Amino acid sequence: MKIGIMGGTFDPVHNGHLMLAEEAYKQFQLDEVWFMPNGNPPHKSAHAPEASAKQRAEMVKKAITGTEYFRLEDYEVQSGEISYSYKTMEHLRKKYPDHDFYFIIGADSLFTLCHWMKPERLMAACTILAACRGEIDTRDKMNRQIADLTRRYGAKIEILPAPLMAVSSQEIRASLMDDDEKLQTCIPSETYKYIKDKQLYKGC
Repeated sequence: MKIGIMGGTFDPVHNGHLMLAEEAYKQFQLDEVWFMPNGNPPHKSAHAPEASAKQRAEMVKKAITGTEYFRLEDYEVQSGEISYSYKTMEHLRKKYPDHDFYFIIGADSLFTLCHWMKPERLMAACTILAACRGEIDTRDKMNRQIADLTRRYGAKIEILPAPLMAVSSQEIRASLMDDDEKLQTCIPSETYKYIKDKQLYKGC
């Protein structure tokens, strides 16, 4: 099977994440996309308001319910260790040797990939799908970066054309903290209900 991996804090998950996963699924003929919330991200800000790992996993679960080719993978949440992508992908490769994995990242992450922990091991374990919003200059820069990473690490990297959704989890958290519901439409409805029910992002 061809499996896409959508990693992230998902704090909270929003429709931009779902749109990107949908594009990866369609464009690369994936069998499934697994959403993998970070359990203990290595570069997490100590001052950022955020839900617990289990709450973030539950928000993802509610967001993807009803889409049969989306799945919650809670390996990093359950492990409790610092979440390094290379270790996660090597674990998945070992657990599912018959699967081909496609690790989905944003364009900004493509340019910092060489500074991640053990990038050579991450790139050996999967194909990287790097989202591109369509800007010509960005695509040119991405192509140069891909060529460099391929030369240095033997990486397998593909550009994933994706629609732009001009909202971030940080903006949504701020909106929720201020009781400003104008960004409600950016969050899957069941996830929004869960956030309101649990009073997440209030007074953090």
